[in-house]
Amino acid sequence: MPISRTDADAAAGLETARLLLDIKAVNFRPEEPYTLTSGWASPVYIDCRWVISFPEARSRIIQLGCEKLDREIGFDAIDAVAGGETAGIPYAAWIAEARAKPMLYVRKKPKGFGRDAQIEGTFKEGEKVLLVEDLTTDGGSKIGFVDALRKAGGEVTDIFVVFFYGAFPGAEETLNKMGVNLHYLANWQDVLKVAEEGQYFNQAANDGVRAFLDDPVSWSKDHGGRGE
Repeated sequence: MPISRTDADAAAGLETARLLLDIKAVNFRPEEPYTLTSGWASPVYIDCRWVISFPEARSRIIQLGCEKLDREIGFDAIDAVAGGETAGIPYAAWIAEARAKPMLYVRKKPKGFGRDAQIEGTFKEGEKVLLVEDLTTDGGSKIGFVDALRKAGGEVTDIFVVFFYGAFPGAEETLNKMGVNLHYLANWQDVLKVAEEGQYFNQAANDGVRAFLDDPVSWSKDHGGRGE
């Protein structure tokens, strides 16, 4: 399932990148790399949870996301919107509210008491559930959420994220194995383009990020992270 983009996607990606840069949700730090949860070393970091504190930015990002989902899926084909614990929950709530859909959230593991629920909220067997998260690197962290929704009887064929790293290998293979389509707004190529044009960071930082994007696996390995 190739992750391709239309002109509308590209425009939305650049606008989303600008919004994220403007609220300082993005940092370029090639001289002191971050180690991501997935083990990759990265000179860039994004915190999409930061968006919750900025009403104008979050409103526009949700509008762009809903427009993309309208184009690519259509909300008539979505019965419920599920947020992954914890960063996906506000995005799922905003999307569900914007399109008047039931909302769920999925825990990383059952809570261990009461109904021992891993999914909060209710839906019917066979209903189509859109999984929403804030971002993804290689898709691996979404497996548990998809499995939980399917085990509970949901049909999950699509995932929406605000940000897709679009750098590390394995994402497309992971998504294919899960049998899902990824829908995203922005990636690091979008952010770098806007950052350079808007001079958000100095040239050395921009150059470091470009070197990373040219060969993310080697860059990660050379900077103490995962390498393949």
